[in-house]
Amino acid sequence: MDRRKFMKTSTVPLALAVSTATAANSAISAELSHDPIERLTKNLLPKIEHDRRVALNILKPSAKDLEHGLKLHADSVVFDSYGFAPRSAIDGDELAALIKEKASPIEIKDRREDMMMTRCATDPLERREFQEAWRASGVTCIYQNAGEEGQDPLVLLKRLARYTFLTDTIPELVSKVVTPDDVLEAKKENRHSLCFTGNGVPLTQQWVSVPDELRYVRVFYELGIRMMHLTYQRRNMIGDGCGEKSNAGLSDFGRAVIKQMNRIGIVPDCAHSGWQTSLEAAQVSDKPVVASHSVCGGIYAHIRSKPDDVIKAIVDSGGYIGICCIPKYLRGKGDINALLDHIDYAARKFGADHVAIGTDVAYVSSNYSAENKKLPRQPPRRPEFRSLWPNDDYVTTAEATNSIAWTNWPLFTVGLVQRGYSDEQIRKIIGGNVMRVNRETIQ
Repeated sequence: MDRRKFMKTSTVPLALAVSTATAANSAISAELSHDPIERLTKNLLPKIEHDRRVALNILKPSAKDLEHGLKLHADSVVFDSYGFAPRSAIDGDELAALIKEKASPIEIKDRREDMMMTRCATDPLERREFQEAWRASGVTCIYQNAGEEGQDPLVLLKRLARYTFLTDTIPELVSKVVTPDDVLEAKKENRHSLCFTGNGVPLTQQWVSVPDELRYVRVFYELGIRMMHLTYQRRNMIGDGCGEKSNAGLSDFGRAVIKQMNRIGIVPDCAHSGWQTSLEAAQVSDKPVVASHSVCGGIYAHIRSKPDDVIKAIVDSGGYIGICCIPKYLRGKGDINALLDHIDYAARKFGADHVAIGTDVAYVSSNYSAENKKLPRQPPRRPEFRSLWPNDDYVTTAEATNSIAWTNWPLFTVGLVQRGYSDEQIRKIIGGNVMRVNRETIQ
């Protein structure tokens, strides 16, 4: 379908400017096209095209709103306030060989994760799909999960090393950024970028003194981390996680942690923290505190939501709430409209200056399923200690998941246009608020 026919479509039950194409043709069209809307819509991979159609059938935007939203998205700095770069397929043969050699579960898990995070840097086929997912998303920068959940510096280093390797290897496609100006430079050069966040504060847990225990916070800042989770689900020495039945709040040590982050220039993230911990973190911080990937408890009080009083404290600190793309947190139908409902709730009640989108989802290579089938069946394992998820009988539909796929980022912007937000407000929600908080925090 050519662009003019696409833009004449008054409603879009199945009409997005895409055509079936191979991965190779898709990449070629991306390289040749200078039209910003075509870069977001032309010759998408089948998986991405399918997800677009699902979302469009839900939104049904007018041709005018669709074109306006796509152009606005293409022109804006789009900053995912918490997410993941597109994930590669594993090398099934290599991983199967490791299993046959009786490698430990930790070794297998680490190698699987490494493949999914870095094969796009070494395998041409995976790199091509990685590039195509980025193109379709129109995302400038992701606050990239670059530290496994926990406090052990050695554990936190693994993902940080993988994404450092990735950005060192293919900087022309995706670069590491450490300042807001780096993000603007990436946008200007039509590159994508990652700003690193860790899912924990690095602690030696030797407990000699508070300053001694906090010395690795600066080390990880120097390695590129610009945001850190205070807790992840469970209680730690900083405060209660969101999965705990108690709601004890921030510890004295936690207050020292936040002051250290303020001094060094790291954004405190309470997305996985308990409600009282989140509230107190925002109250004691001298710099903005964020809930980078959460939902509004006023719509549905999931443990990963934030109630109004917590959001208010975050807003008063200068921070934002990032709305995530997890259907069971969004509730209702859990689809793109549910995502927009949470954005609406936060923006109408607390202001568009304090809302972001932190997807918390990733595009996964279309080769993943075939490679995964090469692995021998593995026995079930106990749940990981870190998780502490409550039982949840919510059933997530394929339609919901597909509608808020990471590559549907341009349609999040279109949805905001439909709901009557001004261009200025939309630019803030899809990236400007993250940039502002970074400017106010990062040294």
